[in-house]
Amino acid sequence: MLQINTVREHTAEVLAGLAKRNVKDAEALVQRVIDIDKARRETQKTLDDLKAKSNADSKRVGELMREKKTTEADQLKASIGADKNAIKTLEEKLSQREQELQTALYKIPNVPAANVPAGKNADDNIYGPTVGNIPALPADALPHWELIKKYDIIDFDLGVKISGAGFPVYKGKGAKLQRALINFFLDEAEKAGYHEIQPPIVVNEASGYGTGQLPDKEGQMYFIAEDGLYLIPTAEVPITNLYRDVILTEEQLPVKNVGYTPCFRREAGSWGAHVRGLNRLHQFDKVEIVQISKPEDSYALLEEMCRHVEGLLEKLELPYRKLLLCGGDMGFNSALTYDMEVYSAAQQRWLEVSSVSNFETYQANRLKLRYKTKEGKTQLLHTLNGSALALPRILAAILENNQTEDGIRVPNVLVKYAGFEHV
Repeated sequence: MLQINTVREHTAEVLAGLAKRNVKDAEALVQRVIDIDKARRETQKTLDDLKAKSNADSKRVGELMREKKTTEADQLKASIGADKNAIKTLEEKLSQREQELQTALYKIPNVPAANVPAGKNADDNIYGPTVGNIPALPADALPHWELIKKYDIIDFDLGVKISGAGFPVYKGKGAKLQRALINFFLDEAEKAGYHEIQPPIVVNEASGYGTGQLPDKEGQMYFIAEDGLYLIPTAEVPITNLYRDVILTEEQLPVKNVGYTPCFRREAGSWGAHVRGLNRLHQFDKVEIVQISKPEDSYALLEEMCRHVEGLLEKLELPYRKLLLCGGDMGFNSALTYDMEVYSAAQQRWLEVSSVSNFETYQANRLKLRYKTKEGKTQLLHTLNGSALALPRILAAILENNQTEDGIRVPNVLVKYAGFEHV
């Protein structure tokens, strides 16, 4: 969440940033935060003054008792007793104000970075050039949802039988190709200096609030009511929360972690070819990279993370393009996001396969994730994450772009992992 000092002291800049996002009622949201903060600070001052008076009066009682002025001392004791009751009431009021302030701050999304373009939706994103060659497929080329039936490698009907729509069953070479991609992504991340983490795939409410999935995406995550746990939408949530309430040293930075997990999302989307097959699922596999850095280093690291993702796509021989998202198309927590899209030749459309984001201090402020400088000062860190990569659409593009008369050609870099050259 935004720091209260930022909202209070840089109100115009905050409102200008929210305008890039087309946030409805932005002025009302910001003004509510300012009003609650003002009331909180007034309550705090009243409380502090009363505590100071009570402490001074307590000392005065001792002096009066030594002077044997018992009547005055008893009167002052009665006043101190009344003050203590008032202090308790004020402490409860202050706690309520602080909770109201936090709740109000949760409703304001992150302020976009200066170079994020204003815009309402994907039409206003800045699209980079196509990298790589788009394959020319024969007229009878099949989309992946037909190819998986032809080669019997992924079964959606079985998934419906045992779970429901959006939960595919990977079989034979389909399962092996999935495992090959996961191992390839993890090995490449390790080469790039990332430390592998295998986190839990369920998190508590505090973790959801820590990385900003709650309250923004409440209702979009699978919730286990009996235990108060959520199935993770991405490994970003448990991995970043490893550092909740942690103070790091400069020598520990940047933190670079990678993790493979299944991911779960209730919103599978609408009907239509654009969400058929592997294009959008309730459960899918993903390898996630997470970095934690000093503020002055984070944007250089964001570019480094993008280059890592681009390198994976080039090694998989997939044509791709890089997008800078506009304010209206960014996630709630992000200060700046790049998306990577691969071209699916059989569908003749671009598929998003990765988002790489810098959250600046937005998550760190929720997490109380800080570092101590060499001078001994404590400051908030920046958090970053990226898909490296999400598997379903990568697999869809590989299947579609590499279909030949001899079967589906496996990209050269995956052959040693899969153990076969053709599906």
